[in-house]
Amino acid sequence: MIYKRSSALFAEAEKVIPGGVNSPVRAFKAVGGTPIFIKEAKGAYLYDEDGNQLIDYIASWGPMILGHAHEPVVNAVIEKAKKGTSFGTPTEIETKIAELAVSMVPNIDKIRFVNSGTEACMSAVRLARGFTKREKIIKFAGCYHGHSDSFLIQAGSGAVTFGTPNSPGVTQGTAKDTLLAKYNDLDNVKALIEANKDEIACIILEPVAGNMGCIPPKAGFLEGLRALCDDNNVLLVFDEVMTGFRLAKGGAQELFGIRADIVCFGKVIGGGLPVGAFAARNEIMNHLAPLGPVYQAGTLSGNPLAMAAGLAMLTELNKGNVFESLAKKTEYLHNGLVEVLDRHNVTYTINRVGSMISVHFCEDEVLDFETSAKGNNETFKTFFHGMLNQGIYIAPSAFESWFLNDALTYEDLDKTIAACDTVFS
Repeated sequence: MIYKRSSALFAEAEKVIPGGVNSPVRAFKAVGGTPIFIKEAKGAYLYDEDGNQLIDYIASWGPMILGHAHEPVVNAVIEKAKKGTSFGTPTEIETKIAELAVSMVPNIDKIRFVNSGTEACMSAVRLARGFTKREKIIKFAGCYHGHSDSFLIQAGSGAVTFGTPNSPGVTQGTAKDTLLAKYNDLDNVKALIEANKDEIACIILEPVAGNMGCIPPKAGFLEGLRALCDDNNVLLVFDEVMTGFRLAKGGAQELFGIRADIVCFGKVIGGGLPVGAFAARNEIMNHLAPLGPVYQAGTLSGNPLAMAAGLAMLTELNKGNVFESLAKKTEYLHNGLVEVLDRHNVTYTINRVGSMISVHFCEDEVLDFETSAKGNNETFKTFFHGMLNQGIYIAPSAFESWFLNDALTYEDLDKTIAACDTVFS
């Protein structure tokens, strides 16, 4: 495929935007080459500035679960925009989407809307600290909760050491309150809790990791975290920015039958517009301003366009069997890729949960960031560019999940499997 216009647009963007992109993974640094500039999208397809059609497995990193430019969502945004885009006052539609979200998700009574997943996770941790009157949190290596200072932390040299910043601009003072655990390792979490008795406000994690590739929780891991939190008066925070309203109507809580204390949302809940949210039972949410002392605010939070898109999206998801349909399509793709990769003697591991899937080019089971990092990145680069050249657009990083959308047909899936076959032939 020819990407002449995309290359020219990227060169222009680099002059006025740091790195030419407004979110780093888009820059293709992990795979090499020049990022593709998209002009429009419809259903399962992206159309770039050079006129190429691409089968999309990113779905805007998750939100486009029903496909791009889904008509009920687009129409809702258009009609709402005609009446004004933002007022800075309460609107009825905020209550409507809140009522629908609360009805779909287990274990929540109230929800607060914000403008991004980062903001949702940042606010959830502040709320957890205010509710428990404790300062430390536990997060997991490889789980991404946005770019708030508390989350940009890497491990120290020992299992119970304090974290250290892994981005300039994050202070040591912030880092000391973030403890880093190993995903899918309950013993590691227990050690951190015991070494910081009565100091930990919450444990935050992606119940299905999506930022080290798709990594599901081991059997008993989420249950073990719930028990540890109950035994030590620690809040369990599920970052469901990816999994919320994607793996099931009630997200990972419903899928795995695990109760979280605070849940963070983004992506799907906004229908493709910038929206985040966090939710909990009344006892916790009533600590939030203006009812309680924990402050959080946002000028554009709950703006009519975002609420209209989100309400239309959740309404569609609440009335159909899209989750079953997506899971079947993802399983079909999984089985097809296995057949091809086995035939070509490629070393790989595939992880899949619902409509999230990733191919790890390594031999061992991928359970955490350490095992994910063992993947052969050179093989991934070959795979990525080979698929792209055949019109298949997957995440430009081995550490990102694929997200299927329900506009994908089985013919699209067959083309994707055939493209994989060509790459390794």
